[in-house]
Amino acid sequence: MRQIVLDTETTGLEPELGHRIIEIAGVELVNRRFTGNDFHRYFNPGRESEAGALQVHGLTAEFLADKPEFRDVAAELLDYLSGGELVIHNSAFDVAFLNRELDLADLKPVTEYCASVVDTLRLARELHPGKRNGLDALCERYQVDNSARTLHGAMLDARLLAEVYLAMTRGQESLVMEVEAVATAVTAAETVSGKLELVVLRATDEELAEHARQLEEIDKVSKGACIWRKLGEA
Repeated sequence: MRQIVLDTETTGLEPELGHRIIEIAGVELVNRRFTGNDFHRYFNPGRESEAGALQVHGLTAEFLADKPEFRDVAAELLDYLSGGELVIHNSAFDVAFLNRELDLADLKPVTEYCASVVDTLRLARELHPGKRNGLDALCERYQVDNSARTLHGAMLDARLLAEVYLAMTRGQESLVMEVEAVATAVTAAETVSGKLELVVLRATDEELAEHARQLEEIDKVSKGACIWRKLGEA
């Protein structure tokens, strides 16, 4: 299974108000293992970041001035994401921004290119109801080192989220291994015997006669209340 753990940084919180993606990063997992085939780009949004957003990511307009626009990298990004399962923390936020950027580039929504989307925030809330489930809290809970996270950055956050996601879903790995083991055993049995058949051992005449005698004794003791004998007669 190919999964892309994805994170974005933006100029603000509302794509409907014209806020844009300024950084995107993807970390590739294949069969729950890091491949090193990661994706990371900065974008020139053509506008300033809101003060609150700038405090979070620290990406200034001056730093982004010489970066490409999202539409210039869109085809490369979609080729990277194509066919994979996206793993995103609070996926509604990132997907809304991605879809807005793709729409501006006259492209289809991101879910048209990807197999599915896993929301790790929703998963964390199901596993830990009533607790803090932000990325920092999850790193602390699953003992993932986030000491380098002084500012939010898409690549760092994607790598941390990948570690957290693997820790949160570790039980699924053993389940998959068990299912594969059963499937292998069944295949081996079918290879030896050609097919699996249910063996039925029928009672001999002597065993049937002994069974009838037992029912007769029970019927005598119970004064005719032996239900098995009545069912046999019926």
